[in-house]
Amino acid sequence: MLIRLLRTYLDPYKKPIALLVLLQLLQTSATLYLPTLNADIIDHGVVKGDSGYILSFGALMIGITVVQVFCNIGAVYYGARTASALGRDVRAAVFDRVQSFSAREVGHFGAPSLITRTTNDVQQVQMLTLMSFTLLVSAPIMCIGGIVLALGQDVPLSAVLLAVVPVLGVSVTLIVRRLRPLFRSMQVRLDTVNRVLREQITGNRVIRAFVRDDYEKDRFRGANEQLTDVSLGTGRLLALMFPIVMTVVNVSSVAVVWFGAHRIDSGGMQIGALTAFLAYLMQIVMSVMMATFMFMMVPRAEVCAERIQEVLDTDSSVVPPSEPVRQLRGHGHLELRETGFRYPGAEEPVLRGIDLVARPGETTAVIGSTGSGKSTLLGLVPRLFDATDGAVLVNGVDVRTIDPKVLAKTVGLVPQKPYLFAGTVATNLRYGNPDATDDQLWRALDVAQARDFVETSLEGGLHAPIAQGGTNVSGGQRQRLAIARTLVQRPEIYLFDDSFSALDYATDAALRAALLAETAEATVVIVAQRVSTIREADRIVVLDEGRVVGAGRHHELMETNETYREIVLSQLTEAEAA
Repeated sequence: MLIRLLRTYLDPYKKPIALLVLLQLLQTSATLYLPTLNADIIDHGVVKGDSGYILSFGALMIGITVVQVFCNIGAVYYGARTASALGRDVRAAVFDRVQSFSAREVGHFGAPSLITRTTNDVQQVQMLTLMSFTLLVSAPIMCIGGIVLALGQDVPLSAVLLAVVPVLGVSVTLIVRRLRPLFRSMQVRLDTVNRVLREQITGNRVIRAFVRDDYEKDRFRGANEQLTDVSLGTGRLLALMFPIVMTVVNVSSVAVVWFGAHRIDSGGMQIGALTAFLAYLMQIVMSVMMATFMFMMVPRAEVCAERIQEVLDTDSSVVPPSEPVRQLRGHGHLELRETGFRYPGAEEPVLRGIDLVARPGETTAVIGSTGSGKSTLLGLVPRLFDATDGAVLVNGVDVRTIDPKVLAKTVGLVPQKPYLFAGTVATNLRYGNPDATDDQLWRALDVAQARDFVETSLEGGLHAPIAQGGTNVSGGQRQRLAIARTLVQRPEIYLFDDSFSALDYATDAALRAALLAETAEATVVIVAQRVSTIREADRIVVLDEGRVVGAGRHHELMETNETYREIVLSQLTEAEAA
């Protein structure tokens, strides 16, 4: 998965990568040539006392060092730019894919895991790429070049390398094989920490209300300790790797000096050659250490790449049409024909055989007990998920064939849990219509009964700051701002998913009265638990266990539908219901 991911997203950067490899080749070649020059200076300059030889070859070494430095700077520069571009592109790809997901796919992965995959997992792959460009490219060149040049200095002494390199390779391989499952477990437990922390931050008020601080502390401590245990296991293996490598390096250095001294004593090699051989030995070992450092990062990056690729390979269940309809005839006509919806793997469908027609200028209400499928029904219209049976038609056209932008302009949804984005009142209201004027915003706030608190309670009016999720305003204020946001959009079909539940009765009544005039030519569908909110609707549809069990006006259903009658009498007296 890692190779596949890198091949896909590094393909546009072939030229910078080729230049980077060339610079690394020049830099490594210069590094490898310096010990040979140093050996020549010792054997032909220092030993013979030839100052001119020392100065001329010393100047050559300075020149090669300058080339080495500039090549190294260039390689690091292009490596950092390319790795950063890779991280940017992968993050953008993951973000775009997540944005295309329906509620089904988001629920499958979970928000904490998607956040970790988009941030931490991409960062791990980016870091591996950067280290590969700066270390891994030069490591094999230095290792092979060092072996060749060491052989050129003294072949018999090179037998030490036959023992050093295999021992290092086997040691590193054994440790890396044990690291991979630990890194996978680390990423999963990092997801768990993110999930617990996200729940505790979001549900802070509930925790305080039930005085569950100690319980939540223990829950976070447990998740944190699990992550710590895996991290410690990983750290122990990583800590074991460097002592092993350094032990092999030191033992091999002692062996080279020991055998090299005997070779010099017998006249088989010169002092300069021994010095150069030691330098090449260190370069070989350093290249192995660089590769070792890379191999430590590879297992975690592979796990992260698999998690990223899993998101990228997941197709949304809500697929954009291949030949979208970009113009709709009619105005706000909504129809559900034998519509059904079933979650994957569920034994029973959430909705089955739903027939519903909502017309312009009318208010259609949907009511039913908890879990009867009311919110799911509304979610099918703007394609938060697609019907598994039947069809949903807007102006006579199946929503699955309508261009998503056209559908978004035609259908406005106020969700059951309104969400406000970090910014200002104005930026939130303009979310569905960026070109809306201030007068239009105030008009929408008037209808939504939100003008008073925006003017008086929020400093700055339209420019008053809104915290992420709208946590600096009350639940009722959030609902009214969400309603105003949809009113600014001015769609043909308004979908209110229990959007009045946090309002007091007076505000609810005033808002509904104002909506009648504002949405007189539009189609309005209201899902509500509160009977007073929907009793004046032109048509009330009663859901029970995913089926339509009744439809009509309030007084008709009170006489003919027992399910509706039970719901009404659970909230109102017989006299109030009449």
